[in-house]
Amino acid sequence: MSAEVREIIQNLVDAETKGWDEKNIEPFLAMIHPDMAWPFAPNADAHDPIDWVFVVGRFDVEEWRRGYNGLFAAHDLIHNRRKTVKIEVAPTGDAAFAVVDIDTLWRNKETGLDFHWKGRVCKIYSKLRTGEWKFYWQTSALTFPPRASRPKRRG
Repeated sequence: MSAEVREIIQNLVDAETKGWDEKNIEPFLAMIHPDMAWPFAPNADAHDPIDWVFVVGRFDVEEWRRGYNGLFAAHDLIHNRRKTVKIEVAPTGDAAFAVVDIDTLWRNKETGLDFHWKGRVCKIYSKLRTGEWKFYWQTSALTFPPRASRPKRRG
């Protein structure tokens, strides 16, 4: 079952990536859990959630559609590189997370200024009672030191 769930999660990550590539928000909106709320870190080094903020409230498909379509209208997608680093499945098989390194660069059509989503994210997914998988939450794109230089865990 674990391999099957990993494939489902990878397919969700890939569908989201394809949606950004094609500037088509619908696949992403369709996978979002209706109760999702998504705080954002103000920058890639803001690991402490004390600094995080809400840009929007709980998931509202129409509001989020307008916001992302506004992003697409105002920006050119320069590149969208994403690599799944890890997929972890809960022992119960009804929850999973994907660690994804992202490098998505948007350029404002009017100002020429770049808007960069770059770093490592953790995407959390939940299996509904219906059997459908939904995207439940994600960290902002955060930077981390290389694994070799990280402190060892205790306990």
